[in-house]
Amino acid sequence: KIIKSKALKHKNTIMIGRTHGIHAEPMSFGLKAALWWDEMQRHINRLKLLRSEVAVGMISGPVGTHASVPPKIEELVCRSLELKPSSVTNQVIQRDIHAHFVQTLALIAASLEKVATEIRSLQRTEIQEVEEPFGKPGFVSTGSSSMPHKRNPELCERICGLARLVRGNTIAALENVALWHERDISHSSAERMLLPDSSLAVDYMLDLLTRVISGMRVLPTNMLHNLELTRGSVFSERVMLGLVERGMDRQKAYELCQEHAMSALESSNDFRDMVRGDDRVKELIDQDDLESLFDYGYYLRYVNEIYARLGFDVQEPHVVTDTGRTEGILK
Repeated sequence: KIIKSKALKHKNTIMIGRTHGIHAEPMSFGLKAALWWDEMQRHINRLKLLRSEVAVGMISGPVGTHASVPPKIEELVCRSLELKPSSVTNQVIQRDIHAHFVQTLALIAASLEKVATEIRSLQRTEIQEVEEPFGKPGFVSTGSSSMPHKRNPELCERICGLARLVRGNTIAALENVALWHERDISHSSAERMLLPDSSLAVDYMLDLLTRVISGMRVLPTNMLHNLELTRGSVFSERVMLGLVERGMDRQKAYELCQEHAMSALESSNDFRDMVRGDDRVKELIDQDDLESLFDYGYYLRYVNEIYARLGFDVQEPHVVTDTGRTEGILK
């Protein structure tokens, strides 16, 4: 619910999307949160399916033959414990079931780490688009004992560290599958630690991330500032496709846009201004059509449809019709 509320609140909070850590195309912070929410729904479904598989019991004797305990006794006891009798066993319930449980926990932990890592990255000083709670009741108010200016994402770092622990426990869980003959006890000592530790760690990570997302600061002004760092170069694909649609060879269109984009990245020139002044562009695209290519709102025009797929109740988005500068940007 917390992630969903952020996704709805920031449906139209525009920011730069990044691939390979480099500016790619505009998106919204709400879409980023919606992606997290959808992933968590898959984990909820996995846990529901997992419960039906791991909720089994057995009282089948030393090697699984029921020589000393009839199957009816096993069924009666399991029913009283709301368990299903395992179809066939030896002296123990087979450890692939336990391994599946731990691997599912590790997969959940990996997703929590994914979200925490994203928040950590977006909190970096040179980005500063999102910040985990700081200085609020229940949260730290000191980032560093020696550097008073620090506001470290230590809660998200804690989540990432615990994810490594849970992930590491899957190795022991998998190695517990292979036991000698009908049973040995090599699995027991490891399970006494990895099963409760993994369960408690994931429960704690879920609680911690819920608190972080609930109280985190989202900074749209900084998102907009970062969006403009490349001086309009994010529109290079739209201009390239606009030229191709009007008859220019794609390779030539690519090289034209790359030329202006590289100039914008390496100087104070604005990609949009350079494109506006390029005679090769003027020959194919009139002024009004060209200005329409510099519209941040274009990139969010299908957000409502994406949200509808998720079952979110959404309203019509704000429309941005400016040239992609700082006026009228989606809030």
